[in-house]
Amino acid sequence: MASRLHAFNRFELKYLVPVDQAAQIRDELAERMDRDAHSPVGGYGVWSLYYDTPRLRFYWEKIDGLKFRRKLRIRHYGDLDGVTDESPVCVEIKQRVNRVTQKRRITLPYGVARQLCDGREEVAHSAKESAFVQEVLDLVVRLDLKPTAITGYQREALVGRHADTGLRVTFDRRVRGRDRDFHFGIETPENRFTIPPHLSVMEVKVNERTPHWITDLAARRNLNLVRVSKYVQSVEAFGLAPRSVFHIHEADYPPPTPTEAEPPCQRPAQDAPMKAGAQ
Repeated sequence: MASRLHAFNRFELKYLVPVDQAAQIRDELAERMDRDAHSPVGGYGVWSLYYDTPRLRFYWEKIDGLKFRRKLRIRHYGDLDGVTDESPVCVEIKQRVNRVTQKRRITLPYGVARQLCDGREEVAHSAKESAFVQEVLDLVVRLDLKPTAITGYQREALVGRHADTGLRVTFDRRVRGRDRDFHFGIETPENRFTIPPHLSVMEVKVNERTPHWITDLAARRNLNLVRVSKYVQSVEAFGLAPRSVFHIHEADYPPPTPTEAEPPCQRPAQDAPMKAGAQ
């Protein structure tokens, strides 16, 4: 059996950017970067099921800023319509070691991924995949991991060219989630926005150092680094844990003020982020 295991290390910088400004930044970046071959116009869906302990160990490790922390998730790329047990997903361990983000993942059919993470059963794997599969099993059994939250968003991705081949910039909008109905194939799930919908999360991902022209762009557009975790946002938005200092309050990032030319009906609703049904 060929190995389906993939691993990589990188540094990540995150910014919260109004959606309209994100579109301008994306267009500016496109002058020096290429659209990811897997990112169609308008982007693609990314859905992740996060596992945690009954006492939310992984959540608190993030809040406490531990230099070494990790979390387990199952991730699906694309629309959730028509997801079956045969649909490919990634079982992924994401960990942070000091400032470096490390990801290791294996691609499995969805039914097999659930057998591994929910059923806590060993699944067929190659010799190269054995250590990873055993680590997943150790985590779910030893820590009694359970499905805790689902996050979803629409992502657009750009990749660097020439000297910047290790550069990747993503824009995630319509960030939402839920704390129940953990099957990806649920027909009418009730999602809520966990980050105000007028904001997008811009992530700059590099193998070593950030290109100077990216740093200049961030300074010129007054972008501020934020410590935001989509999983943390979901845990807090649904009251699974008290809201921490990392929680995004909409009052801190108000919607853009409509111009005089815009009719009143275009003003974003103040309570929109927490409304149910954000499919």
